[in-house]
Amino acid sequence: MRNNRHIMIAGNWKEHLTVAQASIYLNRLEEHVKTHQGIEVVLLPNVLALQPLSVQLDRRKFRLGAQDGYYMDAGAYTGEVSMAMLRELVHYVLVGHSERRHIFMEDDALASKKVQAAVRNGIMPILCVGETLQERLAGETNQILHNQIAAGLQHLTSREVGASVIAYEPVWAIGTGEYAKPEQVSKAIDFIRKQVEHLYGTRASENLRILYGGSVDDHNINAYLDIDGCDGALVGGASLNFHKFSEIVESAYRAQQKRTMRRN
Repeated sequence: MRNNRHIMIAGNWKEHLTVAQASIYLNRLEEHVKTHQGIEVVLLPNVLALQPLSVQLDRRKFRLGAQDGYYMDAGAYTGEVSMAMLRELVHYVLVGHSERRHIFMEDDALASKKVQAAVRNGIMPILCVGETLQERLAGETNQILHNQIAAGLQHLTSREVGASVIAYEPVWAIGTGEYAKPEQVSKAIDFIRKQVEHLYGTRASENLRILYGGSVDDHNINAYLDIDGCDGALVGGASLNFHKFSEIVESAYRAQQKRTMRRN
């Protein structure tokens, strides 16, 4: 398979950093993260910080993404922020993150609506999929991944799927300090890509970027970037440490250079 996909590193800040703290932290990131061609670095702050950071950030280095968005463009939906509102500020939006699924009880049907709303509004969705520890031990990983992919991407065209991103994040490795072994991630990514090929065709499968997320840090990032078919990482806790995050970005750049040399 000819891989022309660019590596993406996405930093999910979750419910951390006030607007003022986010601004200070972005300044530090911009001091430490170099401008690199060929990779994409996406920052996912809380929704309050999106607008001020969109003015502040160096667009040669970073793009902005939202951690969530609602599927109705406007209406009487107290507390929600729609994809239509976010599109002025972000390139990407997370959909179906495990914390949304398990804390807020969001299901595959809701994830599908959010993915469609994102695409409708010109935002690239990062669809998060992954199994719990109980599901893995029961041998249900592939079935769970199939269900989440089939539901989450339904109603999209092959072209729209190819422009999207899937983040494989095993729930048991999110914020636990535990991380999936590279061989486990490799099997999951291979399965995901084959499912997309089966559902949407070879071109969509080849263009779709698949990330790994789950206790990624500056020490283990290289092992994941060495996986065939892994196009980057969704980084949680380590994205809040500018030393660690800048090292992760540097690792991604080196990995992208190696891939480019192999293609040429």
